[in-house]
Amino acid sequence: MGPPVDHFMNFSFFRLLLILLLLQAHPAVAGSSPENPIIVTDFRGKQLVFQQPVRRLVCLIESALSGIYMLRQGERVVGLASNVYQEPLFPYYAALDERIRHRQLPAPGNWDFVSLEGVLALKPEVVILWSQQTEVIAALEERGIPVFGVFIHQREDVEREIQALGAMLGVPERAAQVNASVQREVARIAHRVAPIPWEQRPRVYFMWAQGPLETSGGPSMVHDLITLAGGRNVCGHLPREHLAVRLEQVLLWNPEVIIMWHNPRLGPREIMAEEQWRLLAAVQKGRVYQLPQVFLADLWTPKYVLALQQVAVWLHPEQFADLDLARARRQILLELYGVAFED
Repeated sequence: MGPPVDHFMNFSFFRLLLILLLLQAHPAVAGSSPENPIIVTDFRGKQLVFQQPVRRLVCLIESALSGIYMLRQGERVVGLASNVYQEPLFPYYAALDERIRHRQLPAPGNWDFVSLEGVLALKPEVVILWSQQTEVIAALEERGIPVFGVFIHQREDVEREIQALGAMLGVPERAAQVNASVQREVARIAHRVAPIPWEQRPRVYFMWAQGPLETSGGPSMVHDLITLAGGRNVCGHLPREHLAVRLEQVLLWNPEVIIMWHNPRLGPREIMAEEQWRLLAAVQKGRVYQLPQVFLADLWTPKYVLALQQVAVWLHPEQFADLDLARARRQILLELYGVAFED
């Protein structure tokens, strides 16, 4: 004999209420059914379909790995890029993940080499690679392993990558939070430099670590960085993300500021001591600067906002005299990662 009707209805009601509460606590589960799959498009234009949020992934791009930890989903990573175990990146990721601190996570490759056997042994549901790694991508896809190919070209691509990672991992709300916090800071800086007439903005030359004559034109992340910070990229008219120029060209452009990518072998002092650079206004005025190491100025992640703050201060010290860079950096890193990194 079954329970009384009123008791049965109460039992069913509370069971339904419990299910609804569980779904509310884990919204990713609610949208991961065969009728409502997760669909993302990578930077090759390839569509990937998942029936549920990804639980096991191999990420062989450090910048994308950084985004995964910003989304607070590091436990899904079962394999990572080998350069994460090297300085200067290792201490930061060691603070984010005990498995990395104890070197327990396999590292089957990076942007220039991938061990196919090492990746397959980890049984990933998806592998994240640079989209130019075409041979490895083809080999993985032939074996039925989905690949999310990445290529960061401009600032909008960073937001798009975070959004796609958030969808794959079932945390779109957190992805939206990350992008919104960065957009707010970009807007604050843009608001301060907006009144400065274009012709009064300093001419800027960017110098990559590969060599003093390697730079970036537009469109590119570097061009976005300089423009948003209130400068004029002297190479902005050249439609190349990365190019080599001649010294004679740089002398003709006569930049008023030189921004260097982090380079432990070459710094502002060495550049200003070189006789061939002394004719430049930037050198004569002592306005040659170097960005901090990559984790703190990564142009291919939402952390580009840290580089943006720094460059804005260098270009317009009067407008940003009240900006405490060290404090702002700590706040942004805490908001992105949920971790208070030691200086």
